[in-house]
Amino acid sequence: MLLAGDIGATKTALAIFVSAGSLGEPLAEAAFPSTDYDGLEEIVTVFLAQVGTEVECASFGVAGPVTDGRAKITNLPWEIDEKQMQHGLGIPVVRLLNDLEAIATAVPWLQSKDLHTLNEGRLVPGGGIGVVAPGTGLGEAFLTWDGMRYRAYPSEGGHTDFAPQDSLQEGLLQYLRQVQGLEHVSYERVCSGMGVPNIYAYLKHSEYANEPDWLREQLAAAEDPTPVIVKAALEGNQRCLLCEATLDIFVAVLGAEAGNLALKVLATGGVYLGGGIPRRILPALEQGRFLEAFTGKGRFADLMSKIPVHVITNPNVALLGAAYRGLEMLGA
Repeated sequence: MLLAGDIGATKTALAIFVSAGSLGEPLAEAAFPSTDYDGLEEIVTVFLAQVGTEVECASFGVAGPVTDGRAKITNLPWEIDEKQMQHGLGIPVVRLLNDLEAIATAVPWLQSKDLHTLNEGRLVPGGGIGVVAPGTGLGEAFLTWDGMRYRAYPSEGGHTDFAPQDSLQEGLLQYLRQVQGLEHVSYERVCSGMGVPNIYAYLKHSEYANEPDWLREQLAAAEDPTPVIVKAALEGNQRCLLCEATLDIFVAVLGAEAGNLALKVLATGGVYLGGGIPRRILPALEQGRFLEAFTGKGRFADLMSKIPVHVITNPNVALLGAAYRGLEMLGA
């Protein structure tokens, strides 16, 4: 029995698989609000009690860097240790991997039904692969071909310096520094679930457009403003210039940073957009602003236009990646 987990700042998803040389449907699965618990061990204990089974191996994709078998969740007050979990849960083998490494691990196994293509491009077999995933934060990873198969590697590229592409984005950078007081403005501060409200606040502060009364009421009542802003930009019965401009900047920044990663790893094998946001904003990604920013790399624009770009539409991709890594550990 193999226990796999996708550990995020908002939600923790767990599933149990039978290790039989391939990955079938899970025998049991459940999701838990991460902030309702003091740590991962508590959630796993509850889950295993519910399903009433023992497992031989556990593999968890976690939202944070993993060093020497230890991880601190970036947007949660959790610290996770492989050896401590082995002892506390009585599981012989426990492995932690970065959540983007988990998504990247699943990429070679994805099928057409799991993807929405933004740019067909020209796939180079064995070429590097980049993964960019805006969710609560901004995760990045990459894959390289070792002659036999693809190997996934984690990255903290989402915390690199945000580079504005035009005057409006330059104003955003100055706003985040001078008004919000951020000493370091990373891509995650702009291109993530936490970034959307930052863009919106900047546009409102700069009087780009008026905030409608109906939107002000919805934002005041919302625990998380990001879904409200995105919905108003895409589906609102009444036009909201502030929300439309917010999403336009978000899409442009995502395109630019996805292009940055593609250049760094020479992602001729494709770029994959994961996380919860891209699959929810497909209409905005298809309008051209994304690919314009993605390919807008000066002398390398022609190369960029040939790189395949896909949105991962399978919401369980990180969980599947953790499970595939578990199969590797078991030698299945």
